[in-house]
Amino acid sequence: MERAGIAPPGFRLPDETRIGRVRLQVSDVDRSVAYYENVLGMRVISRADNTVRLGAHDDDRVLLELVEKPGVRAVPRRGLLGLYHFAILLPDRASLGRFLIHLNDIGAHAGMSDHLVSEALYLTDPDGLGIEVYADRPRDSWRIVDGQLEMATKPLDVSSVVAAAGGKKWDGLPAGTVIGHVHFHVGDIDKASAFYHTGLGLDKIVWNYPGALFMSAGGYHHHVGTNTWAAGAPPATDDDARLLEWELLVPDSAAVQAAAASIATAGYPISHDGDALLASDDSGIRLRLRTTGNPDLDTDLTD
Repeated sequence: MERAGIAPPGFRLPDETRIGRVRLQVSDVDRSVAYYENVLGMRVISRADNTVRLGAHDDDRVLLELVEKPGVRAVPRRGLLGLYHFAILLPDRASLGRFLIHLNDIGAHAGMSDHLVSEALYLTDPDGLGIEVYADRPRDSWRIVDGQLEMATKPLDVSSVVAAAGGKKWDGLPAGTVIGHVHFHVGDIDKASAFYHTGLGLDKIVWNYPGALFMSAGGYHHHVGTNTWAAGAPPATDDDARLLEWELLVPDSAAVQAAAASIATAGYPISHDGDALLASDDSGIRLRLRTTGNPDLDTDLTD
């Protein structure tokens, strides 16, 4: 099967690469937990001091970590360099339909889009941090045009998504839910490409979307989105509600080591935290790259 995109010039991340947890700084962790439980349907997996980890029901994987810092500023409407949104990938379209009905039942507002490869709902948490909840269309329905995966932003067929729910009620994020991708406001697309494509080793997948670049491993539509839609805004700081870091998971330590060498060769400082690699792009967005299969990192709270 034809594969979309442009491979990086050197190191290329393994096809099994996927997103791990997303770590956010929030102003009031109790308020945020109430939102993520009641609106998003997450459950608390563990809690210690000012930090809470959440995931789906009947699934012990940590998807989201909230760290409280009282007094931090909410994200302004125009946005800051850093997180645009993190995206929760549901296991099927039926779950998306049940979630959409749930939002209507509780009176929660959401944006809605059909991206051809996926169908998505968009929300904002109490600190102004962006969230996408989506379901993928089958991969064999994705189209490649001139080397790029075809993506768009079209109106969502709401009635069809609701019908997919099959009359069943939403009872929280189902097992099998993961973080599907992360999307960032950056200052410069070329610099983003230098870090995520040339350095980290993601394929370019879509590059003709106005002001944006989408990249992935394994032919996925995107694990990382970058855009300049907030160009000119300052980076998020420690005084702002913000993304603290995001994880990318690879199958073995050899991939971590190869990525470290590639990122360093591209001119970016790296450090290590145990077996994990830490690096930041030009907009100050911090990546933690580690291997899969370490249950301690998914169940114990360590700061």
